[in-house]
Amino acid sequence: MQGILYEEPSIWLFMLVTIILGGWTAWMTGRAIALTWRPLWQLPLYILILGLFVRFIHFALFEGTLLSPYYYVVDTLFLIVFAVVGYRYTRTTQMTTQYRWLYERAGPLTWRPRQGSEGSAG
Repeated sequence: MQGILYEEPSIWLFMLVTIILGGWTAWMTGRAIALTWRPLWQLPLYILILGLFVRFIHFALFEGTLLSPYYYVVDTLFLIVFAVVGYRYTRTTQMTTQYRWLYERAGPLTWRPRQGSEGSAG
């Protein structure tokens, strides 16, 4: 996997910087976008910038390549996954708590209309 997903000599450096630090930051970015009721299309704009910071950490701390388009895309794809999951989880919680008479949780990332709520909205 070295050379495909990460350029450092150990996968643990990739896990620490991209998955743990970057993933947590991306999750919180997705959560912030959802909490402020912004649309999902705004999320990739923030994640593209976050991907640059993750590349900089690889470069500054672990002698990675700063301007590597390939590894930037790899890091950013992981970050997008974390951000979208964080967004959907938070939005599902919002919809099922603030509109609990209309929606119920259908899974960790989805919601559905409650039974009988279609006709009762008046």
